[in-house]
Amino acid sequence: MSAVIEAAAPSPQPPPTSGRGGGRGGRAGLNPKYLPLTATISLFLLMATLGSVFYDGFFSAQVFLNLLIDNAFLIVVAVGMTFVILSGGIDLSVGSVIALTTMVSASLVEKHGWSPMVVIPLVLAMGTAFGAFMGLLIERFRLQPFIVTLAGMFLARGLCYLISIDSISITNEFYSEVSQIRIPIWGEASLSISAVIAVVVLLAAVFIAHCTPFGRAVYAIGGSEQSAMLMGLPVRSTLVGVYTLSGFCSALAGVIFTFYMLSGYGLHALGLELDAIAAVVIGGTLLTGGVGYVAGTLFGVLMLGIIQTLISFDGTLSSWWTRIVVGALLFVFCLLQRFFTSRAPRR
Repeated sequence: MSAVIEAAAPSPQPPPTSGRGGGRGGRAGLNPKYLPLTATISLFLLMATLGSVFYDGFFSAQVFLNLLIDNAFLIVVAVGMTFVILSGGIDLSVGSVIALTTMVSASLVEKHGWSPMVVIPLVLAMGTAFGAFMGLLIERFRLQPFIVTLAGMFLARGLCYLISIDSISITNEFYSEVSQIRIPIWGEASLSISAVIAVVVLLAAVFIAHCTPFGRAVYAIGGSEQSAMLMGLPVRSTLVGVYTLSGFCSALAGVIFTFYMLSGYGLHALGLELDAIAAVVIGGTLLTGGVGYVAGTLFGVLMLGIIQTLISFDGTLSSWWTRIVVGALLFVFCLLQRFFTSRAPRR
């Protein structure tokens, strides 16, 4: 009889766990690390909706594709900056490398008669080598990335003025034709070659970041370089590779910028490194490294672009309002990052 009573009695239930599926620590909710990216996408959709409501002609495919066309070079350089920041570093030389790329391209094509088929691979190799050199200095001598890339910024910008202190216009037919090519998407909407290159670079970067050992090593180094070394990851080569990749992206952005401006000038891309950093931060990548998404950087760039588009559609606001709004957004996203870093240890 007692056996029957024991069998009929309900067995005690285990206490709730703190895993993702239940318990206080795993209650349904958004992981704080996704907050900056979610906020960026939501704010972008809100701005697009408001622009469509208040301005005639804003809600069209070509207006949104123009965000890619006008910011193709920024997307490419911000992709390289994303990897650098994910590793816990910074690269202040990207704008100067873009300017140097335009100056070398314009000088070789216009003054020396070189073929663009030779010049473009040459400047890409130049930018890649420049980034690799800075990466070697940072890794070999354990120098601060801020100082090394600041020196690289001054060096590259100064080399521009050794070539010429004036702007060099590019009249080569190849550059003119490439800048005017439009690839139809649907209806009358189209994309430029530069925008297509930017999309390809973005997709390749997403694959590298999330599907390759190099990308996983970058995230690990950004989280804790010491822990990455104890895990046996190739920390030294990865750090050099990160700045090499950033140099390549900067040079490629310089090639795209050359198509966009059809000129080389030492003042091109002045301050663009700050725009790239802003796009990466607004896109949800932590400045402390280890957390972020390359796809988020795209939305960060599109956010900057849609702010400029809204101001141009309004017609009554100064272009400096773009900087004011971006500055306010950076304050907000820095607070979101602080919220994440304060919540992460408890989780």
